[in-house]
Amino acid sequence: MIEKVNYEKFEKKIKTLKNRIKELKLNQGSLKESEKRYRTLLDFAPYPVATFTLKGEISYLNPAFTEVFGWTLEEMKNGIASFVPPGLAPETSEKLRELFKERIVTRYVTKRLSKDGRILDVIARGAVFSKSEMGLAGELVIFRDITKETRTAKSNETMLRISMALPQYPDLEDLLDYISNEIKRLLDTQGALVILLDEETKELFFPGAADDDKITKRKLKKIRLPMDSMASGKVIRTGRPVIVNDSNEASGLYPLRDEKFGYTFDNYVLVPIYSSERIIGVLAAFNKIQGIFEQSDMQLLEMVAGTVGLSIENARFSDELKLSYKDLASLDRVKTKAINHLSHELKTPVSVFSGTLNILAKKLGQLPDDTWKRSIARAQRNVERIKRLQNEINDIILEKDGGTNEFILYLVEQCTDLLENVLEEKAGDTPVIESIRKRINNIFDIKETEPEAIQLDKFVSQCIEGLKPEYSHRNLNIDQNLKSTPEIFIPVVPLKKVIKGLIKNAIENTPDQGRIEITVSKAESVVKFAVKDFGVGIKKNQQQKIFKGFFTTQETSSYSSKEPFDFNAGGRGGDLLRMKIFSKRYDFDIGITSSKCRFLLEKDDICPGKIEACSFCRDHNDCYQSGGSEFSIMFKTM
Repeated sequence: MIEKVNYEKFEKKIKTLKNRIKELKLNQGSLKESEKRYRTLLDFAPYPVATFTLKGEISYLNPAFTEVFGWTLEEMKNGIASFVPPGLAPETSEKLRELFKERIVTRYVTKRLSKDGRILDVIARGAVFSKSEMGLAGELVIFRDITKETRTAKSNETMLRISMALPQYPDLEDLLDYISNEIKRLLDTQGALVILLDEETKELFFPGAADDDKITKRKLKKIRLPMDSMASGKVIRTGRPVIVNDSNEASGLYPLRDEKFGYTFDNYVLVPIYSSERIIGVLAAFNKIQGIFEQSDMQLLEMVAGTVGLSIENARFSDELKLSYKDLASLDRVKTKAINHLSHELKTPVSVFSGTLNILAKKLGQLPDDTWKRSIARAQRNVERIKRLQNEINDIILEKDGGTNEFILYLVEQCTDLLENVLEEKAGDTPVIESIRKRINNIFDIKETEPEAIQLDKFVSQCIEGLKPEYSHRNLNIDQNLKSTPEIFIPVVPLKKVIKGLIKNAIENTPDQGRIEITVSKAESVVKFAVKDFGVGIKKNQQQKIFKGFFTTQETSSYSSKEPFDFNAGGRGGDLLRMKIFSKRYDFDIGITSSKCRFLLEKDDICPGKIEACSFCRDHNDCYQSGGSEFSIMFKTM
């Protein structure tokens, strides 16, 4: 009885075991089918996939992994592959511990090395799978190469930053240092250079440098090398960029470069800098910190070069202009000193000559006038012109102060001939001392220039009255509209020169029978003085030049033989420059509005000097409406 029960149980267990074996076989087949399906799926996955055992040993790589990174399953298993970059091993181990603990890592941004030495930016996602899921337990890691995306974003950010920053660096050296630092940061290198070509000497120099070593950076900026002593010279000649990743490839080709720089280049990339169609230099990055230079690095550098080329050329021109300006300023100072000296030297001889003419005129007084008077008058007239020119130069350039000790010493040195002249000319007429004092004041302009409170309408009226004898030979209608205004505060002497100068200018540019308006009025917080003539006017392109000094609006032959206040007598162009200088010194504004006479369109057209003689004008109004000028001055009130 007992044996029968055991047999039945045994038979039942065998049957159960057979069913279990059958079930296991079915499951094993299913697992194999699942493994086959999963492998097929992973084989066709577009992203690199790797599986690892729970011990960390590589068990599978899909084709995309080998395509992206270059490593094969055998190389990974044998430990030949340097997949994890140096320095990232501790970080990778930490992420593996996190993976085992959490059983999943959703996003891990890191770097991995390719077989050809490139460092790729990747996103890794990992999960731990069970035996029931994959046929065996292990780890599944999916990688996505984001190198192109990362570099594109980085380059766009850099290009935007460079483009926005370029206007902030007008100085060449600051601009080039900024560009060099951006290149160094963008390409992750030991250093970067902006190399420019000196087109005169055909030398290369390095005004822009970025280097981890500041001493090296300063040293680089002092170096100048012939074009043939560097690979950059070849880039400039050919216009083709260069990448060198093997230092042995170019070893010994440029010994002078290596000697001057003091270190070797493990790798470098060079691209030309264009300005319009001309190559002006090279952008260089050298000694990449991780990996090697790739085509993408060269493309990034070309983008930078294309962006900064014009700015570099502009900053270079700006620096050259600044140097030229300094040279011109230095020459201008020398010129001013020379004119100052010549002006002082001119004063005494002209004064002596003028006095001598007066003495000669007295001694010739007993002879008939027709034998000498015209010649003496012509000589005196030209002496006066020299005096006026000399006075204009004084006001424009010297900005003198007659009370300085140096000037008095100069006066004493020059007074021998002067005293002799005065004694001969003035003896018996006035006290000698008073005569000498007046002559010295007239010659050397020793007078007070302290500002005074002036009622402008009355002052202008007095100036006009004082000028009437000088233009009495002219037939002009001068209208005065002088309104009472608040007082202005200015020295009398320069104000008188400005008022008389503008009135004289208007008279000399207005034909006989013409019209001039002189006004004084109050405009808001200023007092306005204006002189408007209905004369020949000034061309628009000449109006900006008339205050710049010794610029005339007509040919010299048109006025050189005429007297002051004659029509078209003109001048040397110094009066208006003197007024402009006075305006800055005494804080008033001077301006002009003008239109050229519409009947004087051609260069050789000349106003006849009298309205009745003009073939274009039927009456005076035709002339008044044809052109003219208005000079205005704005004085601040007290």
